[in-house]
Amino acid sequence: MSVSVHDPVPPATRRRIPGEAGIWVFILGDLAIFALFFATFVVDRSKQPDLFNASRAELHISWGAVNTLLLLTASLFVAWAVHAARDGLPAVASRFLLWAMGCGGLFGINKVIEYTDKISSGHGPDTNIFFTYYFCFTGLHALHLIIGLCVLARMRWLLAQPDFGPDDIGTLESAATYWHLVDLLWIALFALLYLMT
Repeated sequence: MSVSVHDPVPPATRRRIPGEAGIWVFILGDLAIFALFFATFVVDRSKQPDLFNASRAELHISWGAVNTLLLLTASLFVAWAVHAARDGLPAVASRFLLWAMGCGGLFGINKVIEYTDKISSGHGPDTNIFFTYYFCFTGLHALHLIIGLCVLARMRWLLAQPDFGPDDIGTLESAATYWHLVDLLWIALFALLYLMT
């Protein structure tokens, strides 16, 4: 049976944005705020390039790179969890979320080690404007990470419920979308703070 041009698109072939509309409103608002923060950073950097370059050189790119790999890996696990849940495999999805949470936890531990190293070497939030930005931006990101870990834990709880079904997939997609925001913000921060010359 062929579908004519005037027939509606069959539901199985319709494209849709994953998650619920509210999460996208939140994400767009959050990205707009961070875009303003990043623009302010770039403007201040253009006024004091030598100070920003010297301060950036005090950061360890390897720590930032490891954290980037951890969050990218976590996002991969989250995407696999959503696919497993859609395929009717909640136990597999839950396992993938646990691995994602492990990567997020390692990110947090690495960031605490990095903060400790910076502060013990005399580079705190009040050292100069670069380190003020560094601690504020990465601190805000850490808050997003903690919220993301709580969201993933909640999704694992939801997946463990005996009545988990297709109606819950949208909630899981929204959680995954938020986690991908955490990843995206870190990639921007890594480029801005660790790599920008």
